[in-house]
Amino acid sequence: MKNLKDLQSRVLQLSPADFEDLALEVFNFQAQENVVYGEYLQHLNVEPSEVSAISGIPFMPIDFFKTKSVRAGQWTEEGYYESSGTGYGVRSRHYIQDIGFYQQGAQKAFERLYGPLSQFAILALLPSYLEREHSSLVAMADFFMSKADSKLSGFYLYEHKALLEQVERVKKAGKKLLLIGVSFALLDLAEEGADLSGAIVMETGGMKGRRKEMIRAELHEVLKKGLGIAQIHSEYGMTELLSQAYARREGLFETPPWMKVYIRDLNDPFSFVNFGRSGGVNVVDLANVHSCAFVETQDIGISHPNGTFEILGRFDNSEIRGCNLLLFS
Repeated sequence: MKNLKDLQSRVLQLSPADFEDLALEVFNFQAQENVVYGEYLQHLNVEPSEVSAISGIPFMPIDFFKTKSVRAGQWTEEGYYESSGTGYGVRSRHYIQDIGFYQQGAQKAFERLYGPLSQFAILALLPSYLEREHSSLVAMADFFMSKADSKLSGFYLYEHKALLEQVERVKKAGKKLLLIGVSFALLDLAEEGADLSGAIVMETGGMKGRRKEMIRAELHEVLKKGLGIAQIHSEYGMTELLSQAYARREGLFETPPWMKVYIRDLNDPFSFVNFGRSGGVNVVDLANVHSCAFVETQDIGISHPNGTFEILGRFDNSEIRGCNLLLFS
């Protein structure tokens, strides 16, 4: 536990220059302390002591979270987050050793791009997420509201009239407004017409079977026109990761210092492709030090030399769930 706590304290203070060194340290810790990941490495005949670069670290398939208790070390969880289970209905479950650590990282990741949460009023339009328990997105939004103006913030299911009335109250109060919503709910709102000028509107992806899937560019054009705003922001996060990336423009996601995305070859999952080429998204999320920090997702994306990345869609044979699961149609 002492080693875990020490690693956690260093993660949130990480400088970009030290990313690979700490990633290798976390890898060796998890190779020894995470039974599920350790068995996966043995199956691949990988000797951790021979791994000297991130390019040599195997990324654990995300589906392991559906069938295994993925944890590094011996500890009793303070809670867990669970995926929506749409599609085939098998839910991922991510056990959380320290919810306070998760909250601290989420706040730091948001504020480094958007400024202090205390300056915001936050409205969350999250039907389907609010209607189930153990959603990491709802937990994050609830925590953000506790740090923002709680009198003006709140959750909404389908009460569009009440939400828009609250938007006007926020404008009159002179607060920054963040509206975070699941894609299908934001589309419903946009079709009714609304004036969200001056607000940050952030989509988290996900049609949840309510609408046909759309590519992000098409979705954003519809939302911008219907909501009267010039830019749509996006959040990239999922049950299996403690960290979030944000796109403030053109679908280009930026990560906190302890998170990086690598793009794997579609034909060789143990090799990375060059910048600008599409492939499978692998995520190093060092905030996952308590579980597994090296996750092979089912998303398809592109990375860029400046550290940003784009999400293009998902593998055809994977179920549709989680945040930012927009497909090519």
